[in-house]
Amino acid sequence: MCGLIAAFTRDGAPPNGLAAALVAMQARGPDGEGLWQEEGVALGHRRLAILDLDARAAQPMCAHDGRYVIAFNGEIYNFRELRRDLERDGHAFRTASDTEVLLALFARDGEAMLGKLHGMFAFVVWDRQAHRAFAARDPYGIKPLYIAQTGNGVMLASQVKALLASGQVARDPDPQGQAGFWWLGSVPEPRTWYRDIRALPAGHCAWIADGAIQRMACWHDVGAAWRDAATAQAPDDPTVVAGVRAALRETVARHLVADVPVGVFLSGGIDSGALAGLMVEAGARDLQGITIAYDEFAGSHQDEAPAAAILARHYGIRHHVRRVGREEFLADLPRILAAMDQPSIDGINTWYASKAVAELGLKVVVSGVGGDELFQGYASFRQLPSLVARWRRLSSLPGALALGRRAGSWQARRSGNPRWAHAADWLRSLEGAWWLRRGLFAPDALPPEAGEAAVGGGFDPVRAVAEMAGKVSADARLALGQIESMTYLRNQLLRDSDWASMAHSVELRTPLVDAHLLTQLQPLLSSFARFPGKSLLAQAPDNPLPDAIRRRRKTGFGIPVPRWLAEAGIAANDGSRSWARQVANAWARADGVRA
Repeated sequence: MCGLIAAFTRDGAPPNGLAAALVAMQARGPDGEGLWQEEGVALGHRRLAILDLDARAAQPMCAHDGRYVIAFNGEIYNFRELRRDLERDGHAFRTASDTEVLLALFARDGEAMLGKLHGMFAFVVWDRQAHRAFAARDPYGIKPLYIAQTGNGVMLASQVKALLASGQVARDPDPQGQAGFWWLGSVPEPRTWYRDIRALPAGHCAWIADGAIQRMACWHDVGAAWRDAATAQAPDDPTVVAGVRAALRETVARHLVADVPVGVFLSGGIDSGALAGLMVEAGARDLQGITIAYDEFAGSHQDEAPAAAILARHYGIRHHVRRVGREEFLADLPRILAAMDQPSIDGINTWYASKAVAELGLKVVVSGVGGDELFQGYASFRQLPSLVARWRRLSSLPGALALGRRAGSWQARRSGNPRWAHAADWLRSLEGAWWLRRGLFAPDALPPEAGEAAVGGGFDPVRAVAEMAGKVSADARLALGQIESMTYLRNQLLRDSDWASMAHSVELRTPLVDAHLLTQLQPLLSSFARFPGKSLLAQAPDNPLPDAIRRRRKTGFGIPVPRWLAEAGIAANDGSRSWARQVANAWARADGVRA
């Protein structure tokens, strides 16, 4: 796990600002820094050494013949199999790193190499002979990669803030990107907070020449797995159980590939518990589990520590409970906002869990993020399809829609949440129902802090979801899995996992967010509805999760931030909305413009 920067000028002039960008990404790679340049091109890299700790694996890395140069962020979990294949073709290696394998594979296969990679990645390869660059990002978008327009070309980096630190990219706001933050609590890619910066979309690649993007293409769409799953013939229960268990064992084993110890985030839930059990079965030795706890939650169902302790004893894991209080949060708040790469209402829990990991001297941790999206664990998978179907029938009756609109307007005034005013219309589609549940502010009732991001009427949740997730599955539950995976998971959970862990120089791995795993499970996805409560995940280890964990009511990954802000007199206790205002105000101060 690392940070990269690349710059390409139109006129061949030396790119500027890379040194400052590398300084901005120091936490992403404290183990080394590299910069490679030639006429009109520069590649920079910050290294967090996980595989082949020797300096010989430093980046940017040049190919044996000098033609290609790479800057790479991520991990290729099947790199040893790929290396053996390349060795059979006569390739000799100087390092034991996945970076060199990636470089050799590109030299042999070009763009066609992408489908052979199992991992999380974002990289840029410069072809010195053809005078063009190739950039690519993993299918889920676990690893970020941003592209910025500069006054004399383009620049790519692992962080938005690294691009800004270069001094070559304007801070002019993107009103639509900022509106997305107020709508959902995160900025939907490919937009960012800034007009001249865009994300290379997940599962996309791009060719760069003459200081400009020449071609961009989607090489892997995870949405296709969900769309196509609806047409698959449903297998019987034993086939589903066996298939899921085998696929999970494989993905967990792959995610343990490292030359340093690997820990696990251990909440009291099914996702992290099942992963911990599978990690032990896969041979993880002296495994350490990390749990975050808050005094405000002590003795309540929201306290994860007691359930996590049960899991730790069950699997023989060394357990560390890291307690966080209001005073520590208030002291850390400037660091948290400085580390946050784009505005987000989430990520603080991961920031503290990663802080605890770093305090233990660990560099790599496994997270159960993605389990609810893959195994349909959110209550919305059960509730929204039936709710939409019932309201579609009712709203077709004479006068029902008008009555529903009046009731929604009354509830909006009563609750102080303007989103309810749209309920009668939005609940006629699955996308609208999802937006009603996930939304932060109503599109036509943004707070004053939104400034230029404020938009008028005409918002269509069906169109807005399609812009993020594409055409959704015909099956309602599978459609929700697709929507959650390509919106909330991608734009919020994965992005927050990256900046929050990297702030502490910790690599966060996601065995349940894996395109190869999704492909393996695609024929089984339509059958997951027969296994409520993520029971397929709970029974995946040979030593299944304890009944107390399987029966435990879902809590979410909560943190009392609104309460702390209110007690400190910083903001009203208005849930996530008060935190959103604090985050936006921090960006406004940094940008010198209204948020």
